[in-house]
Amino acid sequence: MKRTLLCVLLISLLDLSALAQQKVFDWVSANNETVQLDPADYHSGRVYRPGPDGGNIHVGIQAKQPVTIAVMWVDEWRAAQQHPETLGSLNYRCVREHVLSTTYECHLPPERPMVLILHDERNADRAVFTGIGAVLGRDSMKNFLSPNDVAVQYYSWSCVDHCIQPQYQWIRLVKEKYEISSVPKIYNLLTPERDGQPLNLRIKAPTPMTIAVVPQALGDQVYDNPETLSSALSKTSCKQRGVQSLSFDCNFNLADGPQSIVVVPASATPPRKKAEIELQTLKCTANCNVKTD
Repeated sequence: MKRTLLCVLLISLLDLSALAQQKVFDWVSANNETVQLDPADYHSGRVYRPGPDGGNIHVGIQAKQPVTIAVMWVDEWRAAQQHPETLGSLNYRCVREHVLSTTYECHLPPERPMVLILHDERNADRAVFTGIGAVLGRDSMKNFLSPNDVAVQYYSWSCVDHCIQPQYQWIRLVKEKYEISSVPKIYNLLTPERDGQPLNLRIKAPTPMTIAVVPQALGDQVYDNPETLSSALSKTSCKQRGVQSLSFDCNFNLADGPQSIVVVPASATPPRKKAEIELQTLKCTANCNVKTD
């Protein structure tokens, strides 16, 4: 029987990074803005677009005069711009009042944009200011009043440590149907790249089969002399006997060197039908030199 030497085929089935040390995330300074508010003024800040699980915001606020901080739906806020008299009666969320210095946080509901709102809490005497405005003009009236300088520091939830991770993908080593015979079927694998590297084996056959992962030297012995199968099986924990349809996993030991897959029918006179075998392993495909311990 022709023996099979496998070349690794880079077929991407699944990206995994769970084998690496976990990334560390924290709030990191992003952009900022300084706002000047007149008494009773409103200011709309950053728009947030939470995903299906919602989201969190983290904002630093420093104000000369007390302000109220809140968030609300973007569409409702834009509609209210056409009717400024309704701004005080809108349905605000995560309201924080009388703020001079704070770190403002809020958990946002999912999948609906929200906007950060700042409101100057000073209640302007409209009659007095209207009179001043009539005499001095609107621009001069604004200069007459002391503006409320508000510094806004936005933050983003970003990776701060272990940010570059090895990338892993499931690689199909072989998928074939072959005619069963009494001669052992041997697949010689390349040397594992790391300890604990996963290997997935799937077999489907019309008759009970024995399948095992053994060091390549033992696989060679079994191929040359099938009577050594029992001895080879006693030296591996990755094996299944008498199976017809099964998917199972094993982990490579780097110290064992190159490995072989041995597939043998349980019967000495198996039916001349086809068995199907598929082998996959989880291989590093990017950033493989990054230390994970």
